Amino acid sequence: MARINELYERIASQIVAQMVEGVLPWHRPWAVDPNARVSKPLRENAVPYQGINVLILWGAAIDAGYASPFWMTYRQAQSIGAQVRKGERATHIVFAKTAKKRERDAASGEEVEAIIPVRRVYAVFNCDQIDGLPAKYVPEVPDVNPDERDAACQAWIDRLGIEIRYGGQRAYYAPAPDRVQMPPFETFESSQAFHSTLLHELTHSTGHRDRLDRLRGRIDDKARAREELVAELGSAFLCADLGIASTPRADHASYIASWSELLTDEPRAVFDAATQAQRAVEFLHALHDRRTPAAAA
Repeated sequence: MARINELYERIASQIVAQMVEGVLPWHRPWAVDPNARVSKPLRENAVPYQGINVLILWGAAIDAGYASPFWMTYRQAQSIGAQVRKGERATHIVFAKTAKKRERDAASGEEVEAIIPVRRVYAVFNCDQIDGLPAKYVPEVPDVNPDERDAACQAWIDRLGIEIRYGGQRAYYAPAPDRVQMPPFETFESSQAFHSTLLHELTHSTGHRDRLDRLRGRIDDKARAREELVAELGSAFLCADLGIASTPRADHASYIASWSELLTDEPRAVFDAATQAQRAVEFLHALHDRRTPAAAA
């Protein structure tokens, strides 16, 4: 447990330091190469990492300038005939699962089965640190048609069925009427800025009582900072899933100080926010899939 807590503190400190420098790690995983494919970090088997590991590996890629989206353990590299270069340093991430445990219920005195979370730290290397890899681990830059990409992103959003109204100068989610309000598309600097902002607000909408029921309880400055961090990470994860670059919002400057204070006081807050964001993303993907004709057929 001590090692997990050390990782919490190290990652929170790293993110705070990056924010002080004006860098938000969830907005710049692809900044090392403007032509790189927007993607979540990928495991050796090409399955995307999830939750806090996305932030950890995006941050490591920014700091070290890695261009490859692939990460693997030392043994995985060896198993395919490759070798981590001497002197390369690993990046530590979190392996999480649940386990069953028999314990005595305090109220009834009977033995019951409890589900407990199990977390441990393990080390991975970016494929830029490894020699002798098969060609499939060398990322190719796809020829992406921006209009087709943006149209596909908008079609995905429209399929959710969450009410979105356009007009005014502010983007926000209103829980009482359960509605997202967006300024007109033409007021944004780019299509990606528009969609990034819209996905932020749609992440907020998953907190509604009829969805994940996250937007309840006392609303103070820390609670607001937590929820904004959840929406930020949810938007970044969704942008990566949909192949668009997440872009900073105009109000980020006002939140950076509150996020820095939150992570300094509670290093685990970024892990909790990433977990909530991952749940929000999975909820929206499931909602989309349920509403597609193919899924209904």
